[in-house]
Amino acid sequence: MAQMVSLAASPREKTGKGAARQARFAKQVPAVIYGHGRPAQSLLVDALLLEQALSRVDPESTLIELTVDGKKTRALIREIQRHPIRPDIIHVDFYEIHSGEKITLKVPVHLVGTADGVRNGGGVLDQVTREVEIEVLPEHIPDRVELDVTALKIGDSLHVRDLTIANAAILTGADLTIAVVVPPRAEEVAAPTPEAAAEVAEPELIRKVREDEEGEEGEGAAPTEGKAPKAEEKPKGKKEE
Repeated sequence: MAQMVSLAASPREKTGKGAARQARFAKQVPAVIYGHGRPAQSLLVDALLLEQALSRVDPESTLIELTVDGKKTRALIREIQRHPIRPDIIHVDFYEIHSGEKITLKVPVHLVGTADGVRNGGGVLDQVTREVEIEVLPEHIPDRVELDVTALKIGDSLHVRDLTIANAAILTGADLTIAVVVPPRAEEVAAPTPEAAAEVAEPELIRKVREDEEGEEGEGAAPTEGKAPKAEEKPKGKKEE
């Protein structure tokens, strides 16, 4: 059964970017509630209480008991907008729900157990899909869906069709892969640096011969300091005047 969180909200009289900016400065989060043909109502929610409430649950599958002007209503969070840089919540959309009315929402998939291919074959369990969409009555909303992966060997996989959710219809495609056990990844060998490659390419013997030749040239060469400059060559075919 889905968890329920209680929140208090107050009607928001002023709308627009300026009013929303002032509300956030006052540590309040602009919000809106809609559903069942009712006109959308603008609200304000305490930012700290909202963050504390949502930090303990999965917002998409949590029922919200929202109190506005003393009147309680149940709702789901349809959208949470956060600041592009900071983790602050800057707007929330609530969707009002009624008992006896089926709703569509996403619930997280939680893998249970240690796969045989991981335990005995050194494989890696890769969870490809982390949530599925379902249609369900509010009183039957699960907080999560569990899937046992214990029997999976290397190369085996589980799909949406392997899920069982009581009192709910699964809307996500049945063939979608949820988890797979892949073979162990081979260790990558670091490529040699250009300096190391040069050392390997030039054998020790050749390098030693080069060093010896350079030494001989240095011993037999005449010093350049004090050496007389060469006489200028006369142009050919021209007589001296």
